[in-house]
Amino acid sequence: MTIEFFYYMGMLAIRTPYQKTIVEALKSVPGKTWNPDLCLWLLPDKKAASEALLRAIYETGFYTLLDLPIDSPDRKETLKRYNDALFARHYSERTNASYRHWVERFLGYFYDRDTASLGEAEANRFLSMLAVREEVSASTQNQALAALLFFFRNVLTKKDIELKELVRARKPSRLPIVLSREEVKAVLAQLQGDAWLAASLLYGTGMRLSECLSLRVQDIDFERSEILIRNGKGAKDRHTMLPSSLKDPLREHLLRIKAIHKEDLKQGWGAVPLPGALDRKYPAAEKDWLWQWVFPQERRWKNKETEAEGRHHMDESILQRAVRLAVARAGIAKRASCHSFRHSFATQLLENGHDIRTVQELLGHSDVKTTMIYTHVLNRGPSGVRSPFDNL
Repeated sequence: MTIEFFYYMGMLAIRTPYQKTIVEALKSVPGKTWNPDLCLWLLPDKKAASEALLRAIYETGFYTLLDLPIDSPDRKETLKRYNDALFARHYSERTNASYRHWVERFLGYFYDRDTASLGEAEANRFLSMLAVREEVSASTQNQALAALLFFFRNVLTKKDIELKELVRARKPSRLPIVLSREEVKAVLAQLQGDAWLAASLLYGTGMRLSECLSLRVQDIDFERSEILIRNGKGAKDRHTMLPSSLKDPLREHLLRIKAIHKEDLKQGWGAVPLPGALDRKYPAAEKDWLWQWVFPQERRWKNKETEAEGRHHMDESILQRAVRLAVARAGIAKRASCHSFRHSFATQLLENGHDIRTVQELLGHSDVKTTMIYTHVLNRGPSGVRSPFDNL
């Protein structure tokens, strides 16, 4: 969402596409006026008005620090050091993006302050604002808290910072959405091709969506009926089972993918990104069949500058959309998603009498308490409770 700042008739002018939250923010700025003929918001060219405008817009969360006209080389250098610190500690790409987002918002919230002067009081104020004004969830606030603690301890080198005064967002106790076996069958019956196979693996192995789509060919062990999940949540590797009934469909799928890979190689492409610095250690590995994605993109991407082409793995949104439509076509009145297959996998293993520690290992949970939530959604497992009404 692009926002324009410029001067008009001695006043500060703002032009932005209509968005209710942005409009409400602009209305809250003292001294503003709306010019319907020019479709501009106008403010007196004064420091106080400009600061109120920037803070109001920034607090909407639609813009990062770099989106706003704040000329601060110090902030840009700070963000670069933060980015370097995250990569040096091998945080995942998704965690890097989330942490940078919160630090950019934090620095933008105190854009008129020197970065080195920011400390515990400012962090408490920002995190409390997220809980009180924006009403973010407890998990979102905790993510912002973790990002700021990393920032203070590893960039500003304030090791002893403690955030004790912040207002905590309430953490609701929610149960996962679980599909029955018949509902899983009904959803899978509405899928086909790669979407069917990927969704079947989600249910049959308990993998997370990102773990499934980032599988490499060498991660599938047909002889041992195992799948190696690399760099899962928490940067941990683990094994899960490969369902016997999915072996043949998966073999046929890989034969088709191998043919596509061979064609890419003939055309001079066929390289995939490798984790870490493996591309420097093994220069030829990026075109090796073993490193290819199990679920590659249908079309090659193209770098406009270098003219290079390649394939990444299937985008998560493609499978998410397919599952959402399949749930609707199956007539299931639940807000089920790709992650519901993982919940169903865990719940039905417990219903079948498998040990909770085994389920914990298969899911990759660090703490068995996380796995225990599935004991609350069992309705007909070994320890299921029968309603007195059913005995009437």
